[in-house]
Amino acid sequence: MPEYLAPGVFVEETSFRQKSIEGVGTSVAAIVGPTRYGPLRGRPEVVTSFAEFTRIYGDAADLVFEDTAEPNYTAIAARAFFDNGGKQLFVSRICRDVNLIDASGDNADAARARLNSAPLGFAARFPGAAGNFTLELRWRDAANLLRSERIAAPPAGTSALLQVAGIPATARIAGATLDAARFPLRVTAIVSAGTVSTDPNDANAPLVPAWLIQGAAAEITDADGEALTAAEIATLGGALLSAEVPASATFTRVSARAPASGALVAGEQAVLLLSAPSSLAPYLGGVTFGSRRLLRGTLNAAGTTLSLTAARNTVMNGNQADAARSLSADVVLPLAALAARPDVAFTLFTLRAFDLDVLNAGEAVYSVADIAPAAAAARNLAAVLPPTPARQSDRLAQPVAATLTAGASADAVLDALFALADIAALLPAASALAGSRWLLRLTGGSDGAVPNAADYTGEAGVGNSGATGFVALEDIEDISIICTPAAAAHPASHAQVVQAMWAHCRRMRYRVGIVDAEAGMSLNEVRSFAGQFSDSLLALYYPWVVTSDPTGARPELTVPPGGFIAGVYAGTDVRRGVHKAPANEVLIGASGLELDVNRFQQELLNPNGINCLRFFPGRGYRVWGARTLSDDPEWRYVNVRRYFLFLERSIEKSTQWAVFEPNGEALWANVRSTIEDFLYSEWVGGHLLGSAPKEAFFVRCDRSTMTQNDLDNGRLVCLIGVAPLRPAEFVIFRIGQKTADAQ
Repeated sequence: MPEYLAPGVFVEETSFRQKSIEGVGTSVAAIVGPTRYGPLRGRPEVVTSFAEFTRIYGDAADLVFEDTAEPNYTAIAARAFFDNGGKQLFVSRICRDVNLIDASGDNADAARARLNSAPLGFAARFPGAAGNFTLELRWRDAANLLRSERIAAPPAGTSALLQVAGIPATARIAGATLDAARFPLRVTAIVSAGTVSTDPNDANAPLVPAWLIQGAAAEITDADGEALTAAEIATLGGALLSAEVPASATFTRVSARAPASGALVAGEQAVLLLSAPSSLAPYLGGVTFGSRRLLRGTLNAAGTTLSLTAARNTVMNGNQADAARSLSADVVLPLAALAARPDVAFTLFTLRAFDLDVLNAGEAVYSVADIAPAAAAARNLAAVLPPTPARQSDRLAQPVAATLTAGASADAVLDALFALADIAALLPAASALAGSRWLLRLTGGSDGAVPNAADYTGEAGVGNSGATGFVALEDIEDISIICTPAAAAHPASHAQVVQAMWAHCRRMRYRVGIVDAEAGMSLNEVRSFAGQFSDSLLALYYPWVVTSDPTGARPELTVPPGGFIAGVYAGTDVRRGVHKAPANEVLIGASGLELDVNRFQQELLNPNGINCLRFFPGRGYRVWGARTLSDDPEWRYVNVRRYFLFLERSIEKSTQWAVFEPNGEALWANVRSTIEDFLYSEWVGGHLLGSAPKEAFFVRCDRSTMTQNDLDNGRLVCLIGVAPLRPAEFVIFRIGQKTADAQ
C-alpha cells in the first residue's frame, strides 16, 4: 500500500480490466542440414528469403562428400520453403564431426580454404568447398605515371639512351671497321654519362641516358676519336660514345610523375607493365627478362629510374627459376630506355593502397576498399578482414579472414602478395587478351564426409564455442516447424536422424517435425519406415518431388518434400490460420513426383499416417494428407495437434504475470476472464467447433479445480476444454432417387 504522510494531491495509475492473451506465431521454421558455407556453431541465423540464405549459407551448387557430388538438398529445400509461403527460416548448418570444431570452424572433417605466405595469411571464414574463393587486388594508384616531354636541349646531368641506324650491311660484320670518313648515322637515343652537347663543332662531348633524339644526323666515334667497330655499335660494348648533334635536334624525356596520392618516395615499390615482351638488354648491360611483361621494382624520388631485383622478378618452375619469365640479374632500369620502345611501354604505377574483391565463380561477393600494405597502417588487411570480427554481421558478411604478423613492413606484405598471386594471371602470355590481374586463389576447402545422426543431434556450446545441430535451436522460442530434408538422402542414418528430431520436438514441446520418406521407397517400405515412429509431433510425407535445378546444371532434380511442406505449413498459417489443415494446397515449384500415387495406393498409406503428395489433372501437384504419425485418434490430424500447441503456448506466454500473485478469488477470476476472452475471439474467428461459446469451450478456475493441498503448495489449477475443428477428410454426398409429388 502507498503511504500518504504529507498533505498533497496524489495521482496513481491503476487498471480496471483483466489481462489479455496474444496468439503466438506458428509459421517460423527451422532446417538442419549441410550447406556449402556459413557458420557451424552458435545461434542459427534467421533468413527471410532465398537470396539471404545464399548470401550466408552459400548457393545451391552440389556438395561434394569424399569426392562424390550430391545435390544441395538443404538449399533446395530453403528455396521451396520461401516459394510456398514461408517467411522466416532458421538454419542450423552441420557437417561431419561438427561437434569437434572450435569457434573458428577448424578441426571439423570439412576444411577451411587457406592461402599463406609469411607474414600474411588468408583463410575462408567457414569450412566448405565454397570457401575456395579468389581474391582480386586492384591498386588504387593504377593510373599510368609514365610521362614524356619534348625540349630543345637536355639539361646538364640528365640521362639518355643511344640507338643508331644507317650503317651499311658490310659494316655489321663482327670486327669490321667503319670507314674513316664516318658514315652519317641516324641517332634516335643516347647512352653514357656526363652532359649532352648540342654544339656541332664539339665531336667528343659525352652523351647520357634519359633523352630521345628524333631524326638527328650524327657521327659516332669513341672517346679517342677512333671509328667504332660494328660489333661495338651493335652491343654498345661499354664504349664511351659521343656524337655531333645538330642544334635543331629535338629531345624527348621519359620519367615518372607523382601519383594522385602524393609525391614519389625513394624506395617505394612500383610495377611497370609492358604491352608486349621486349628485350631492353642492350641498354641494361645485357640483363634480360625474357617474355616477362610485368616488372616490379623501386622508384627513386626523381622518378627517373626503376631498380629491379631478380628476387622480386623470378618465376619458379619447381625448384628452378623459369629463365623465360624471370629477370636474369639485379639492374637499375633508366626509364629513358622506354623511349627506345614506345610501342611496348604500357603503364607504370606505385604499389600503395589497394582494393580487394572476393570472387566466387567469377562474381564479386564482397569488396573492401582502401587497404594499406603495412601492418602499422590503420586499414591493414588484418584490420579490415579480422579473424574474429567484433560484430556478428561482419562475421557473416566477410567471407574471408586475414592474418598479419605484427610489425610487418609494407615491402614484406607486398612481397607476400606477389608470392601468393596466380602467376598465370599475373604474367599472362603475350597472346592473351586479358591483361595482368592480381588474383590470389584460396585452396583446400572441402565439404568433408556425409553428416551422421550425432552431427544432426549436436551438442551444447562450451566456452566461446556455440551449440550445434538440434541443440543450437533450443534457445530460439519462436520455432514451431522442424525439417531435415538432406538426411533422407542417406538411408543408413536417416531413421536415427528422425529419432533425434523426435526427441528434440518432445523436449521443446511446441514444435512439429516433418519427416521425409526416403528416395525410391515402395509402398511396403514406406509403411515399414512409418511404423518406427508414433507421435503426434511428427508427420510423414511421401513421395519425393521433382523440381528445377536452381544452378541450371541439370534440367530437374528429385528432392525430399520437407522444404515444400514446411512452406505449405507456414503459408497456410499466414493465409488461413493454424486451425486449417495444411492439405489440399498446391506445391509451388513442383514439376513432377517421383511416383504418381493413385487413390488405391493412398488407401494403403493414409491409415498409417503417411501423407501423400498427388497430381490431379487441372489442379496441379497437391498435398493430399493431413495426419500425424500418432496412433491416438485424438491427435490424428496435423492441424489439431498444431492448433493445441498454439493455444498452449499462447496461454503460457501471456499468463506469466500471474506467477507469485495472491492465490485467491480475484486472481482466479482474472485468469478465468483472460482465457475466456482469448478463446471467445478464437471462436468468433471460426477456429473452434460449436454454434455458441459454451459449445466451443469452457474455462474453470475456482475451488472446484483446486484442493486445499493445491493452495497450500502454491498451485493454481485452471481447467480448459476446447472443441477443435477437424478437417473434412472424407467429403461424402449421398444421392438417391425420389418420386415426383405435388410438393
